[in-house]
Amino acid sequence: MTPSFPTAWLKGDPRALAFLPDRFRHRAARAEAAAASALRPMSSALLDVVVAQNARLAPSPARERHLEELARPGTIAVVTGQQMGLFLGPLFTLYKAAAAITAARALREETGRPCVPVFWLQTEDHDLPEVDHCFIASPRGSAKRVALDVPEAAASRAPVAHRKLGASVTQALEALRGELGAEPQASEHLELLARAYQPDATLAEAFTQVLAALFADEGLVFIDPRDARLAPFAAPIHRFAIQDASAISTALSRRVEALTQAGFSEQVHIRPGSPLGFYSPDGIEGARYRLDPAGADTWSLVGHPRGATVTTGELLDWLEREPLRFTTSALLRPLLQDTWLPTAAYVGGPGEVSYFAQLSPLYEHAGLPMPLVVPRARFRVLDDRARRLLHKLGLTPDEVGEPRDALLTRLATRDASEPYEPAGTLEARLFGAFSSELDRLGESMLKLDPQLLDALKRTRGTVRAAVSRLAARYGRALALRDEVTTERVDRLRAMLVPDGAPQERIHGMAYYACRFGSRAFTRQVLDACVPFSGDLRDLMP
Repeated sequence: MTPSFPTAWLKGDPRALAFLPDRFRHRAARAEAAAASALRPMSSALLDVVVAQNARLAPSPARERHLEELARPGTIAVVTGQQMGLFLGPLFTLYKAAAAITAARALREETGRPCVPVFWLQTEDHDLPEVDHCFIASPRGSAKRVALDVPEAAASRAPVAHRKLGASVTQALEALRGELGAEPQASEHLELLARAYQPDATLAEAFTQVLAALFADEGLVFIDPRDARLAPFAAPIHRFAIQDASAISTALSRRVEALTQAGFSEQVHIRPGSPLGFYSPDGIEGARYRLDPAGADTWSLVGHPRGATVTTGELLDWLEREPLRFTTSALLRPLLQDTWLPTAAYVGGPGEVSYFAQLSPLYEHAGLPMPLVVPRARFRVLDDRARRLLHKLGLTPDEVGEPRDALLTRLATRDASEPYEPAGTLEARLFGAFSSELDRLGESMLKLDPQLLDALKRTRGTVRAAVSRLAARYGRALALRDEVTTERVDRLRAMLVPDGAPQERIHGMAYYACRFGSRAFTRQVLDACVPFSGDLRDLMP
């Protein structure tokens, strides 16, 4: 069975490397990417807007130095980005930013070129249910969901850049305080969140303020594409996507076919003949829609309640008059980033790695070299509470990810004063003995009366079902034999593999920051980052 594309790519599977070379691993390739990006300096007019955007954040001498460097020819960038999750969303947001910072440092040291870490704020996205909440790890193990009260979230199509937090953010902050207020560093972290997450602030403003404060010493630079001053710089990319939609989608579809034939799944569906961007017909704060071909020079707005259409001429006219009506998709966003920025490398998670596996034809069509794609840092936080449970249970962190029932059965069998047979072994032994005896007796029975065949089959089926029921009950009894062990396993699994998923994809930062301090925890993440690695590492604050 072929693994997922990111897994195969990280393992160096030739099938994956045929679509996305692992150039990030090789110093010579990194030097080539740096040299190529150094030839594409950032526009001074565009940089002026980015400087103004960053001036709204808390002062950071390191950030100011990085912005000054971006004005100089030859400066390169390491870029990452993420959606605006409530209270920074899952932990991997922090890990992405830290990985971009450490990769930028490494490229600076290797190449001698100024290299700036840049965080692209994905404010154009409209999927509010993905960002209106976060999960908070608990001392008791289970994660608590904290969310904004947005009744229309599922139907929202407007970019999140325009979404105010509203009054319910106060209740969300109180929920955090109620859950984590007793932790040693809670007041420091909760005050940081409370300063940023005000009802009149947008999701993007609050998110940026907090992340900028965490990485002020490292000088992380932020760029928000949802800015009327930047929209004219995006217009050429949207014009390109509209006018060359057919050729681009054809090339991307062929790429998907090749990926599928190699055994990999399509990460982003390619709509035949459609541009890769979105259009907001009702204004810059209105709903955005994909475009599908609907005849000669006419496009339908996918999902529009009235089935509206628009002509190519109208689109190009609006692109000239109000370019902020146009927003990028997951596949078009990288091209916009790398047109604006001297991107030597992009730090991405598994989903983005899969995007880039599809993107080579788009970059080729645009005549732009692809940046290095660098896997983000991956961590599993083992705090003192988790470590104590691991010690008590005699487990390794990897073992905690095994199926729950199998893990409980193994622990019960291992710790029993008398050895208990695993349920599967018991079932095989009982039914195997019966089946062998039935086979032996069946031969003589059928010689006596061939009509007994149906009776033998029914008996075999009845006994198998009865033995399976007995083995299942026995297995559950084994699993639940030690209630203390069961409770500890469930608590540990909730800490390390909540709902069976990697911790970093579910838990937010708040629990760890309230225990260890916002900056202290961030510092530990930075110190543990290994540039250009992508390996899962354990973090033990």
